[in-house]
Amino acid sequence: MAFPNVIGSTAWRSKYRTNAIEQALRNMLVAEKICEVDRSDALTIKNPYGTQPTTVVQALTGTYTPAEFTITDDTLTVTDEFIVSNHIFDFEDVLCNFDLFASRTDEMIYSVAASIDKYVLNNILEDCTGTYTTPAGGFTTAANINVIMSNLLSKVAGYADAYKGLYLVIENTDVVGFVQAQATNGYSFADAALKNGFMGGYMGVDIYVVRTGTFSDTTQGTKTYTNAGMRMFGVKGVTTYAAPRGIRYEEKDVSGKTGKEIVAYGYIGYKVWAPKAALTVEITLA
Repeated sequence: MAFPNVIGSTAWRSKYRTNAIEQALRNMLVAEKICEVDRSDALTIKNPYGTQPTTVVQALTGTYTPAEFTITDDTLTVTDEFIVSNHIFDFEDVLCNFDLFASRTDEMIYSVAASIDKYVLNNILEDCTGTYTTPAGGFTTAANINVIMSNLLSKVAGYADAYKGLYLVIENTDVVGFVQAQATNGYSFADAALKNGFMGGYMGVDIYVVRTGTFSDTTQGTKTYTNAGMRMFGVKGVTTYAAPRGIRYEEKDVSGKTGKEIVAYGYIGYKVWAPKAALTVEITLA
């Protein structure tokens, strides 16, 4: 018996869009670049740690006193879900002169990516312990850039984890000072900046740009943060964000409506591990 290919084609389209969303998010998310990412099914990620031991330097005696230490349980628990959905009526899809499903998928990808970045970046800032206040004018003043970058580098210099790479997350309005500084410092670097525009690195630090309003005072899910006027600097891979099974996509028939309901959803958690909390720096713009 022959069967129509509608169900099969819909299933393949759903699988394709899920993969497209996952691939796009990995390329777009700043959180993917600066955090360790866990996509396992674990609801809770455990990372116990002990107190820091102290080495004793003494004259030759051959004796010692064993020191006590304590273990602290530290865990990452996933508590929030991200959902974006639309309903595309059949007449909308048929009468449009472009691929409406592809268009909505692109919009959904951007919406999810922006929400995840905002959630992860702001909550990491809430829990980190490194702090720094810029000179007046912040990143928008070109003369401040070298001073700010050198001060930030001194915050994490000497730590073994620094070999993983360093990052700075700024908003698009901060690019002004960087472009001017990059175009006037050095020779080959300045030439490259003058030819190509904003460079994605400075003094060995990878620079990521997010849109204005990413660092803000707001509530997302179970988390509330107050980060208006803040930016972020730190060592890569010392914080974690979890996305169990990644972002998933579904197409559904809805009773009483033509067309399809489409929804993308996922579960996200984050953690600043206590022993390395100082390797992420909260920057206050002056």
